[in-house]
Amino acid sequence: MSSSEVLARFRSEVSAAVTRSRRASGEIGERNAKLRERTRELAARAREGRSGTGAAATPADVREAATGFRADRGLAVERVPEAAEPVVAGPVETEPATLGSSAVAGPSGQLPRASDDDEDFSQSRILY
Repeated sequence: MSSSEVLARFRSEVSAAVTRSRRASGEIGERNAKLRERTRELAARAREGRSGTGAAATPADVREAATGFRADRGLAVERVPEAAEPVVAGPVETEPATLGSSAVAGPSGQLPRASDDDEDFSQSRILY
């Protein structure tokens, strides 16, 4: 393979990578724009005192703690009206959340032992 062929192949691969990254960036931008718009709509509903989502209102002590946290750090604290009546929501079924990555077999080929003890899991990937 000549050097000009190698250079042409390299340029082609770089061009394809740039195209993929631009496409991914555009898709993420669209998704973020939709999320920002939805957030604006929900904030406007909260300001008007209607949530419309069926979600329960945040308890007063949690709102006070959040307001204090933001005020202590010099962040903007927007005052929203109190919820007129708490909405009692039924049980919500969700899939269990998986935090972090899944366990992988270590050098010995063994997976970490499964345990309900969650006190120290930081070394499990190293030890097994």
